[in-house]
Amino acid sequence: QVHLVESGGGLVQPGGSLRLSCAVFGRTVTEYAMGWFRQAPGTDRAFVAGLGWNVDSTQYDDSVKGRFSITRDIGKNTVYLQMRNLKPEDTAIYFCATRANGVVTMAPSTWDYWGQGTHVTVSS
Repeated sequence: QVHLVESGGGLVQPGGSLRLSCAVFGRTVTEYAMGWFRQAPGTDRAFVAGLGWNVDSTQYDDSVKGRFSITRDIGKNTVYLQMRNLKPEDTAIYFCATRANGVVTMAPSTWDYWGQGTHVTVSS
């Protein structure tokens, strides 16, 4: 059984940083694609960042390029999303996801398992 647990969300001022964590159970982060998505009130869930089975195969949404970074810790079987220079428009619930195919895709419907989400609020 695959289970994902996110943590690290909270309230941060514009320009600040946060690091989200996604602990993965029942699947190894080196064999499957891992991704981060977000959903703001009244909007659809949207792709933020993804990491394929090949650690060099990372993808980012244009809105976060240069500010967010997705990494993994093999020993802890955990994926991280480091977020810097946060903006109010980054406010959303952030979800971790994994898919059996090791290739990153941006469509939420193509991902197999999801975490419960963690709230990120960027406000002064």
